[in-house]
Amino acid sequence: MIFGVAWLVMMWFGLVMVALATAVVFIVRQKHDAGTDSGKTTHQPQSNARQQVLEKVRGMHAASEGLRGRARIEALRRYMDSMNDELDLVSDIRPAKESEPNGEWVIAPGSDPNRRILYIHGGSWIAGSPKSHRAITDRLSRLAHACVFAVDYRLMPENLYLDGIVDCQQAYRWILDNGPDEKAAADFVVIAGDSAGGSHTLGLIAWIRDQNLPSPNAAIALSPSTELMLTSLSKRANLKTDAMLGPAVEKLARIPSPLLWWGTVFGIRILPTSPMASPLRGKLHSLPPTLIHVSESELLHENAQRYVAKAQQAGSPVEIKTWPDMVHVWHMFTPLLPEAEEAFENIGEFLARVEVLRDVSSSP
Repeated sequence: MIFGVAWLVMMWFGLVMVALATAVVFIVRQKHDAGTDSGKTTHQPQSNARQQVLEKVRGMHAASEGLRGRARIEALRRYMDSMNDELDLVSDIRPAKESEPNGEWVIAPGSDPNRRILYIHGGSWIAGSPKSHRAITDRLSRLAHACVFAVDYRLMPENLYLDGIVDCQQAYRWILDNGPDEKAAADFVVIAGDSAGGSHTLGLIAWIRDQNLPSPNAAIALSPSTELMLTSLSKRANLKTDAMLGPAVEKLARIPSPLLWWGTVFGIRILPTSPMASPLRGKLHSLPPTLIHVSESELLHENAQRYVAKAQQAGSPVEIKTWPDMVHVWHMFTPLLPEAEEAFENIGEFLARVEVLRDVSSSP
């Protein structure tokens, strides 16, 4: 008993010391960054549309520049929520009722209430909302003729990382039997998400399999985070070409790996090696048809390829489509960016193939 108490005290003392060391490293690095121009990338825009997109990305970084702590997070949240203010949406936006999971329905004209998409937004698990991703959910509802439920899952740091996962799990259970107007079983269900939400999407389909719940007909992950291991960041390809994630990751790359590891553990309160944080490290057999989009110039490109290769080796129908020289989750910039429209057309083709296969397998 005495040994156990002593070990616990020593463990927490060590964690506190690691936290203090991490804080010191951050302060030193921030002072160093002030005198350098580490945020520049080698991305070269080739069109007016791409220039406008890069300006929006730079605006995201500038919105929180010089702020710290909660003020920085709130500034990022406000900026992301404002990104769709001038977008002409065709869908009806319906806030969830008090008895429903937190979120909103996005319903394009002609959508079938029994065709449902659960959408999980990105934002590094600390920002983003159903509002910030309406450009994507509106487009998905139109192309799939489906009602999209964008779940407003709990964010860090005011909530635990696992709280957000639980919210996504509960939302999936709910949309299986509930539409935007009434309680009714779904005929066609898709789970989709981007970036951090793409990670939750990939983790969710594995959880559904393990819980023996009805499988979604398909899953879509846009520029997903597939592994949260932050070691060897400075050696990652595309560090200089990722306009959205590169500047922040380049700063993190200067932190010694042990401090970065423990800082991640403190932040999400589970091990980065857990499949709940790193779907790439989980079991990838018996997954539904899954489509992954990723840019060839973004940091998450290599790990997305690794996820697809492992899933295919396990026998799961997972495929990947890549685009050159696109920003992280370029789908958010529809209809401004032609490549975003191309991506949605590819999603439409994927879902059409999924439905054909479903009809063939269900026919006598």
